[in-house]
Amino acid sequence: MSKIFKIPHALRDVPNHYCPGCTHGIIHRLVAEVIDELDIEGSTIGIASVGCTYNSYDYFNVDMIQAAHGRAPAVATGVKRANPDKIVFTYQGDGDLAAIGTAEIVHAATRSENITVIFVNNAIYGMTNGQMAPTTLIGQVTQTTPNGRNANDHGFPIRVCELLSALDGCVYIERVSTNNIININKSKKAIKRAFNNQIQGKGFSIVEILSTCPTNWGLTPIESMKWIESNMIPVYPLGIFKEKDLEV
Repeated sequence: MSKIFKIPHALRDVPNHYCPGCTHGIIHRLVAEVIDELDIEGSTIGIASVGCTYNSYDYFNVDMIQAAHGRAPAVATGVKRANPDKIVFTYQGDGDLAAIGTAEIVHAATRSENITVIFVNNAIYGMTNGQMAPTTLIGQVTQTTPNGRNANDHGFPIRVCELLSALDGCVYIERVSTNNIININKSKKAIKRAFNNQIQGKGFSIVEILSTCPTNWGLTPIESMKWIESNMIPVYPLGIFKEKDLEV
């Protein structure tokens, strides 16, 4: 009997800390599969961020560095410039990248730092019990918006892909999702393209991945998948927002 399914070598065979139905685990696997397929495990350095992503260093079989909250792009910049032959990626949530880390991601992008950013958007602060995040939807109930987010008091959700697409330094920007198998497969292709851009020395790439947070959304895992489709995707449309075909 042949074995057709196995854990990627770049992903450690350990239990994870994520809540049932959270799709961080799926995204970890996709990143690890890409690292395996590109045969870059020995030359890859990941930057773990703060939030639900904080201990992703426990899950990847690559060198990992823990960054302060929001500072992963700055740390990745230093690591890549000091080690230009290495493949450097950040793994960040929306509370980290789109709030305290907004300046870091904008300036890393506009400098076209040759790094890969994996940005997980679940529209809420997951680790700290469900406060409103920069990506929280209008009307969405959170611990700090019990009556739902409203634009007058809280502003509008930040659309990171649309924001960064205005910067000349960005080489590749795509938003994908984890709400069904088709979109999960598209997510893997986007992650692989982003890593390949770095290998080819093209510059800054970011993949935004819409993800679930059943615990803080107050939904079941199945309901959470449907909530992405019915609520998140209309606000955060999927697709490629920027792709430069550069000669290297």
